[in-house]
Amino acid sequence: MTIGRITINQDRCKGCTLCSTVCPQNVILMAENQLNAKGYHPALFVDPDGDCTGCAVCAIICPDVCITVYREAAKRTKAVREAVTI
Repeated sequence: MTIGRITINQDRCKGCTLCSTVCPQNVILMAENQLNAKGYHPALFVDPDGDCTGCAVCAIICPDVCITVYREAAKRTKAVREAVTI
């Protein structure tokens, strides 16, 4: 399984909620008690269980290019490597 994480430039975020509505893992929330320099409630990456897959749907839909996606492929187990090489 792929492991992902994102960073959100909260100073640029205008709180449009597009990213939080399209996230299939529901790991993006809007900061209800926080305002950025522009006076908007920015998006927050909240992923305590590591559910983010790095699908990048949030970054694609973000109109202000506030989201950077990092993705790491899961390491293959020895059994999988041997099955692939046989």
